[in-house]
This record gives sequence, structure tokens and C-alpha cells, in this order.
Amino acid sequence: MPAIDINRRSTNVIFDPEVSNEIITKAIEESAIMQLAGKMSVNPEGKTWQTIETDPEPQWVGETEQKPVDRFTFGKRTVSPYKMALIVPFSDEFLRDKRGLYDECVSRVPKLFGKKFDTTVLGTTAPGTGFDVLGDAGTATIMAGTDIDVYDRFLAVDSTIGAADGIMNGIALAPQGRSIVLGAKDGNGHPLFTPSVESGQLGNILGAAVSVKKGIYKAGTPSIVGIAGDWDEAKWGTIGTLAGSISNEATLVDSDGSIINLWQQNMFAIRFEIEYAFMVKNKNTFVLLTNATE
Repeated sequence: MPAIDINRRSTNVIFDPEVSNEIITKAIEESAIMQLAGKMSVNPEGKTWQTIETDPEPQWVGETEQKPVDRFTFGKRTVSPYKMALIVPFSDEFLRDKRGLYDECVSRVPKLFGKKFDTTVLGTTAPGTGFDVLGDAGTATIMAGTDIDVYDRFLAVDSTIGAADGIMNGIALAPQGRSIVLGAKDGNGHPLFTPSVESGQLGNILGAAVSVKKGIYKAGTPSIVGIAGDWDEAKWGTIGTLAGSISNEATLVDSDGSIINLWQQNMFAIRFEIEYAFMVKNKNTFVLLTNATE
């Protein structure tokens, strides 16, 4: 198993490719949106995507009639990457266990990056222009309540997405949304949806792949407990690999405002950073799932 070289206490180091790729892979595993959406290539300066707004329509014609002429209409979308970063301080005593440091990085940091990505996309505030969010998708459906037929609600969601010229091919659920789905029963009290025996996960709902992750939950009135949509309409990307720096001489300002002098306090810190981009071509093909009650 690869390890982060914690003895390289220089600024602006690039983690070994094995380490970087493994951490990025684990971040994807912790992000429902990265799992469901397609991946795109993005330049550091951003990227302009040519989009097809409408398709030409063939027509029936008679034997000698003129053939119809119709055109595609095109548009442009500018996608911009934004940096996500985190500095994690450790005590020097932790240096005695390099394997422990590596395990800490690969098991906890990716989860935080993946969760933050999902939480941001499901919110209404983007890190900047050229980064799309889905918390303002505009269409929402209620999944909770005592007299709600969850199956019928998913049918209605599927219909809404279809009316927007999309196909419901993926559903991202928070654990709170998963419990609503698993609690749905038919008239005889039997569960409508059951997890896979092998994985314990919901394989699909109405043919749409299901991914359950903590970052999908968005507290509010009502709270967002999931989102369904045509994930072919969404793309995400990264710039390069996970980069960072390892230092024992810096002075840090903690989240509570306190000052940490690494050298004075026998500590060291690792900085992680990566740039993400996210684009949605048609927000109308996404429906937010909420826990509101009627």
C-alpha cells in the first residue's frame, strides 16, 4: 500500500500518483453525485462547452415532394473550476506511526471532500460563476407523510423528468431519504423496495440507479433528502491531481480563531487541495426529494 512521505516537509509538494489517485477514487466513492454524473475534462482556465439546444425534426414526405430542411440550434456553457482545500494538523507523536497517518488520510479526508462536493451541489450557493448547483432546480416532490404512496411519487418524478425531455436514470439519496424509501409498503404490508442481499444497498428504483451518501442531506424547511434526474445532463471534472504541502514551521489560524504554531507546539500539518468543476445542461430534468409532510 502506498504511503505519503511525511518526511518531505517542503512547501507545495505533489502527492505520489498512487496516493493521489487512491484518495481521489475514495472521494468519488463517497460522493453520490460523482458516481451518477459523467466526468468531463476541464482546463485550469475553465472550459466553454458547445451545447445543442434543440434538434431538427424529420418529416414524412410524398414520393416527389421537397424534403424538409431543419437545423440544430446551439448554445454555449462556460464551466469554471474552483479549489477545495483542507489543512489537517497532527502532533509530532503521530510521526511514529506512518501507516496510521496514511490510513487517516485515505479513510477520512476523501469522505470529507466527497461529502462537501455533494453538499455544495445540493445547495443554492455555488463557489463561483461557472459552477452549477441543483438546490435551486425548481421542482420538488414530497416523499414523507402518513398517506403518501412513495411508488406513485417516484412515478410522478419520472413523469416530470420525462416532460423535460429527460430520462430518470439516477437517484441520489441521503440516509434520511433511504429510510423513507425502505419504509414504503404495499397494501399487504410488504416492503415495496428492498436492498440487495449481496451489497445491502438499493440497486435501482424504477430502473434508475440509486446511490446513498451522507452529503445528499440538506437541512431546511423542508429538508432535501434526495434528488432524482437525468444524470447524462450533468458533468463533473477535476484539474490535475490532489496536491498539497507538508510543514512543521507554519503558523495556522484554526476554525475557532485560535493560533497554532506548529514548530513551537511540536506539530506538523498537511494541506490538501484539488479543483472541482460541475455543470448541468438542463436543470429541468432534476427533481428534489424532500421530507415535507402534507
